[in-house]
Amino acid sequence: PVQICVSKCPDRYMTYLTASGNPTSLEYYRDFCTPEYKGSQKAPLMVLKDKECPAMLIPSTPLARRCFPAIQAKKGVIMVGNKTTYEDGWGNHRNVTELLEGAKKANVVLETRQLAMKIFEDYTVSWYWIIIGLVIAMVASLIFIVLLRFLAGIMVWVMIVMVILVLGYGIFHCYMEYAKLKGEAGSDVSLTDLGFQTDLRVYLHLRQTWLAFLIILCVLELVIVLLLIFLRKRILIAIALIKEASRAVGHVMSSLLFPLCTFFLLCLCIAYWASTAVFLSTSNEAVYKVFNESACPFSGQTCKPETFNTSNVTKLCPDAQCLFAFYGGETAYHKYLIVLQFFNVFMFFWLANFVIALGQVTLAGAFASYYWAFKKPDDMPAFPLFSAFGRALRYHTGSLAFGSLVLAIVQVIRVILEYLDHRLKAAENKFAKFLLSCLKCCFWCLEKFIKFLNRNAYIMIAIYGTNFCTSARNAFFLLMRNIIRVAVLDKVTDFLFFLGKLLIVGSVGILAFFFFTQRIKLVQDTAPPLNYYWVPILTVIVGSYLIAHGFFSVYGMCVDTLFLCFLEDLERNDGSAEKPYFMSQDLRKLLKKTNKGQPDA
Repeated sequence: PVQICVSKCPDRYMTYLTASGNPTSLEYYRDFCTPEYKGSQKAPLMVLKDKECPAMLIPSTPLARRCFPAIQAKKGVIMVGNKTTYEDGWGNHRNVTELLEGAKKANVVLETRQLAMKIFEDYTVSWYWIIIGLVIAMVASLIFIVLLRFLAGIMVWVMIVMVILVLGYGIFHCYMEYAKLKGEAGSDVSLTDLGFQTDLRVYLHLRQTWLAFLIILCVLELVIVLLLIFLRKRILIAIALIKEASRAVGHVMSSLLFPLCTFFLLCLCIAYWASTAVFLSTSNEAVYKVFNESACPFSGQTCKPETFNTSNVTKLCPDAQCLFAFYGGETAYHKYLIVLQFFNVFMFFWLANFVIALGQVTLAGAFASYYWAFKKPDDMPAFPLFSAFGRALRYHTGSLAFGSLVLAIVQVIRVILEYLDHRLKAAENKFAKFLLSCLKCCFWCLEKFIKFLNRNAYIMIAIYGTNFCTSARNAFFLLMRNIIRVAVLDKVTDFLFFLGKLLIVGSVGILAFFFFTQRIKLVQDTAPPLNYYWVPILTVIVGSYLIAHGFFSVYGMCVDTLFLCFLEDLERNDGSAEKPYFMSQDLRKLLKKTNKGQPDA
């Protein structure tokens, strides 16, 4: 449809057919016509056919820089401009209720705009308090990482003991319920005789149910106790490595700010992808084609509205019209735009994965220089993070690009599968849907595995400088030879990171809630007045999570790097003067290893 800018919205009912016979009405109508309109020089039907003027005007009100029908209700009667009917330009009178659908959409736009304005107002009066909340989250994350050096072991063992005690209480409770139901009518009915019941509370009145719970909890308790007995040394190693990671981060404090660099580079990648996608999407052209009711040899051919009235088409086909058909084009470029969009998505994944890989190999290089320093921190480089970043760009760009390429290919395949799944939603072929679901699951698992393999390959690249394939193979077999240690360390660190994020986000979120809802009496007058108090609270919670995630991602990379260095240290060195251990004194004591002929570092 043709859209024009007007100085004010129409305030009366009028059709062009009626206005064309009245010079005064036509002068008013001219304000709502296109600049190409030449007045009464053309027949009214030709003016409407060329879309130089609207067929009718309706009393309207301005809303969000648009003119919407001025609908109002008086005593339950819907009216527009104090009238209940309007003329549609063809001599027919219609009820104004037919305009309600457009009015409903206008109301949604108005409510959305008001909501956005109120949210913006909340941000303008609370932005500095939001920043203070995020700074508190940053300080809390840093304190938690520092405290892990002293409290990691306590937190892990307290959690293990709590799990054992909870399971023990569960066993006791199940036994008491089992004993209490003895002799009660109907409690000895078996589960198979009872069958399936929609009310699950029925099963709680059976002794067999509590006996099953009792057996399951006893088995779990026994398994956990046996795991503690046989894996206690590996749990101690995991705790020692976490403590050592806290020391390493303390010596390379600049690493905690490095995620900002990665975030900035990722923003550049997103901006490049978005601008290219918008350019490709808007590179289509409006295609006009010839439409007619009678037989015409030019029917369906492309045309230009500017020259259509003077062309031979109108002479041979008087009823033909040059109307808009679609946005696109008929050149090879326009036909393969979807391919270019997929290539743009592929390049985005490749660049984003490269940026993430660059950040991982930089952090791994910095923390590896800490581990392989025999006298820590005296033998470390002056600027370990910048040194690792320089080595990554100078020597390992190809390896990072290759690893990112492999991951990007898998991710693009997943995007294509999602696209096909979206297109096949209306299909009735159940086999195709099942096959597509299986492929999506398989490629999801493959992506997770490649991310895990790439992460450890980048650590080996940072340590030895070998190419991607060699590093990936060495890292994979090194981890497979120590699979139990990998599993224990992974679960211990996951638990600590979960606990840390929960504490930081939860504590900062609760503090923000009490502050912005003015429930803290000491600062009750300081809190700003808000339209929606959940706006700054949600912002603080989301921001705190992102900050905590950024800090712990650095810490997790440090733990993984030190762990691979530790495994390499155990396999390549024997504690002799020629091959001393580089691990910390605490780890050597834990493993009962010594460096012969060399003082402890």
